[in-house]
Amino acid sequence: MSIEVRNLSKQFGKFSALRDVSLEVKSGELLALLGPSGSGKTTLLRVIAGLESADTGQVLFQGEDATDQHVRERQVGFVFQHYALFRNMTIFENVAFGLRVRPRKFRPAEPEICRRVHELLKLVQLDWLSDRYPHQLSGGQRQRIALARALAVEPRVLLLDEPFGALDAKVRKELRSWLRRLHDEMHITSVFVTHDQEEALEVADRVVVMNEGRIEQIGTPDEVYEHPASPFVYEFLGKVNLFHGRLHRGRAWIGGIEVEAPEHTEAEELSAVAYVRPHDIHVDRVVNGDGAIGARVSHILSVGPVVRLELTRDDSDGKELIQVEISKERFRELQLVRGDQVFIRPARFDLFPAQIH
Repeated sequence: MSIEVRNLSKQFGKFSALRDVSLEVKSGELLALLGPSGSGKTTLLRVIAGLESADTGQVLFQGEDATDQHVRERQVGFVFQHYALFRNMTIFENVAFGLRVRPRKFRPAEPEICRRVHELLKLVQLDWLSDRYPHQLSGGQRQRIALARALAVEPRVLLLDEPFGALDAKVRKELRSWLRRLHDEMHITSVFVTHDQEEALEVADRVVVMNEGRIEQIGTPDEVYEHPASPFVYEFLGKVNLFHGRLHRGRAWIGGIEVEAPEHTEAEELSAVAYVRPHDIHVDRVVNGDGAIGARVSHILSVGPVVRLELTRDDSDGKELIQVEISKERFRELQLVRGDQVFIRPARFDLFPAQIH
């Protein structure tokens, strides 16, 4: 079941939640809507579900206009952040609820309801808890039951709003791996909202990065992380260092290093900003190659196989902080301690003219 939204806009008073948003979700795809609070991702999800109506634009399911359809007609399964389970019902009855409240002519027979519920509880690996109540389950178990309940009505589309936001980090990590495996088994078209960059990059087939009611970039996890389309995407998806410099006809001068910038051959004299991930910086004790930026080690943090360095360098605006990640093996080779002088060079970076930032 494919989903298409065309030119959606939505205002709440003077606040623009969605600004002319267009997007296509492929059939069987697991798509993440990623962005900070207020970026419009939950509003977009609710408009797709039929829980909100847009001021302008269309929502289409499998090419058919569903813009004016009631939420029941859209056959959407919705999973909320805070489970929304019925406390006075057993787990079995919670999952069966959507089937039992169907109009009589569409309601399955009791044996079929029992079969389907037990099948779903087995799918989410909680069939042994069918006679328990929600308060007797852990947060992770309750969220899996909420997902089983959403699937019970055989939705054409599954929508999840921050489904793991209320859980602790360890459970959240376990559940997102489980969700990815479950999706690979079922292949139901799914859209989930998150503000957790790692979660989106780990789980989704494609990621939609949103900001201030607009889509900044759409792509696979590798595409949006390795090739950010804007400074906002760069800064939102993980740590990044900013080096200020200038551009001129395909050449750039960043922190005293001259490099080629073939994508900016038309640029006259322009101020520019180079965006560099911490793991894309080479560190040496001496100048190695065509040039390097001098800095001093101010802090060292060893985290598993990675060593994170905080470096400082003097520039015209005072002390500049640079974050670097190197392997433990490289750290042992360099034998660094706080206060050491080092020389760094970006191995990979992206340049944006300063007026874009």
